Amino acid sequence: MLRTTVLNAAHRALSARMVNFGGWDMPVNYGSQIEEHHFVRRDAGMFDVSHMCAVDAVGADAKTFLRRLIANDVDKLRAPGKALYSAMLNESGGVLDDLIVYRLDDTHYRIVVNAGVAEADLAWMAARLADWRLAVNLTPLRGEREAGMIAVQGPNARTKVWAALPEIRMVTENLPPFFGARVFAPAYGELFVAATGYTGEDGFEITLVAARTEALWNALLSAGVKPCGLGARDTLRLEAGMNLYGQDMDARISPLDAGLAWCVDLASDRDFVGKSALLSQGRRFAFLGLVLREKGVLRAQQRVRASTGEGVITSGSFSPTLGVAIALARLPPGAAAGDAVEVEVRGKWLSAKVVKPPFVRNGKPLVQAWAPGDC
Repeated sequence: MLRTTVLNAAHRALSARMVNFGGWDMPVNYGSQIEEHHFVRRDAGMFDVSHMCAVDAVGADAKTFLRRLIANDVDKLRAPGKALYSAMLNESGGVLDDLIVYRLDDTHYRIVVNAGVAEADLAWMAARLADWRLAVNLTPLRGEREAGMIAVQGPNARTKVWAALPEIRMVTENLPPFFGARVFAPAYGELFVAATGYTGEDGFEITLVAARTEALWNALLSAGVKPCGLGARDTLRLEAGMNLYGQDMDARISPLDAGLAWCVDLASDRDFVGKSALLSQGRRFAFLGLVLREKGVLRAQQRVRASTGEGVITSGSFSPTLGVAIALARLPPGAAAGDAVEVEVRGKWLSAKVVKPPFVRNGKPLVQAWAPGDC
């Protein structure tokens, strides 16, 4: 049986097209995926991300635990609410999951992990705690503590959130990117409002108790926020050059080979799971973007032919903002932005250009788009 979020009934009331997404019954769109994509880039859209799993790590050894567990260093989190993106690795240096960690205080951190691997993540964390004998309690926001999570993204996201929740404006008006704040709203109780997201646009991710999530969803609807599904979420994150777990990286792929070296701390003396493997392997691939210069569709697992060898597309789609097909790809060492390559599409080799992601950020194209057939 598929799992459902606290907003399942709300999606069905809006006639969403529902799909099985990693065992969860989730909306792929509410009509036009392209319209939803453009609405986020030009105004404000919202996504149900309640299937994601938030985990509170509380205890005297919480920081020590996280410094050993993940590839980035939570010691960078000096201010309350500051967030850190990182990867949790296995001993071979493969990515078990990518996640965000928020520092709430010296002994309390919140970790948000991907839905499809949440149970495996929790088991891995519990096993490491047992190995290291650290004083930390791990509490998922599920079951009796079930939470809802709504992501509101777009250039008008903040304004429309404040229209629905005017009482939180004073606290969140100057909330910088990659920070979160605990805010109380009389109608909804305590909210955790984070200036994070997965679209390349400004906005908030709002976590609150499950029982009041649908009421907030409806208030945001009334404020003019458009509901958006997984389809638009995928094209938005691809344009923003953001990885998708299970496609762009997994337990067999090093973060160095998935374009995530920027969130791996190899310079300090700190040890973490998978560090020795990363140091011995180094970077074996170049992780870059592609823009197709002919008419066609780019998809994961298509082969890429470069002057220095072959690579593979990890994520690909049509870009509604650019009007052409784009992709993320693992390419041979030495590949660089500006290179001309070929992609195998339905048995034909089509011309593409290598670019450095992101493709789009804050509604603005960052790479040149070519019309189909412009070679």
